[in-house]
Amino acid sequence: MADKKTRKGKRDSVIVLCAHSDDQVFGVGGTLAKYAKEGKRIIIIVFSYGEKSHPWLKRKITVKMRVQESHDASEIIGAEKTIFYGVEEGKFKDMIISRMIDQKLRNIFSKYRPSRIFTHSSDDPLPDHRELNQFVLEFCNIIDYKGDVLSFDVWNPFKLGERNLPRIVVDISDTFKLKISALKCFRSQWMSMASLLWSVYYRAIKNGFANHCRYAEVFYKIR
Repeated sequence: MADKKTRKGKRDSVIVLCAHSDDQVFGVGGTLAKYAKEGKRIIIIVFSYGEKSHPWLKRKITVKMRVQESHDASEIIGAEKTIFYGVEEGKFKDMIISRMIDQKLRNIFSKYRPSRIFTHSSDDPLPDHRELNQFVLEFCNIIDYKGDVLSFDVWNPFKLGERNLPRIVVDISDTFKLKISALKCFRSQWMSMASLLWSVYYRAIKNGFANHCRYAEVFYKIR
């Protein structure tokens, strides 16, 4: 399929800003795979390595494992680049400032000029997810970002806080299997898979039924 072009002749870009290396696949994997097939450039930015998921292992071993899993998943869904910022879990607010993440993002946005970005929802129960949501919104206000900012869920099978915002529905019937295959790359996260995989199927089927397709992902426009 031919690449979708912007008015300037460049490929359309989509950026995902997530806290952990599997969040992007849980929340928006089917949509990313669909966009990649349409010719869009998919850039994934993961703020932490998630090294605390295996406290009994040396940090460098866990980091290497989780980075490799994420790159394997990105290859399946067709992401062009996956970037890690190495922010420590539980210290997002302070380390985002100390590592000057805002400047790094300015460079990324200047290079790729995304038409749409995805990030965590404001009512996600995990503090790192909520803090990233807040940072992304503040950053977009500062740079006066003109594209869509959409939220996705990871740990929320039932939407509450943002349910009255405009919704974006994406039919992922043709890419849902790629999403599941990408999730299986995160072998080190088998406990999360066991607790979340049912909700992946549940939401995809429920959203698909409500929107007259087999599987769908739903996002909320937060800016």
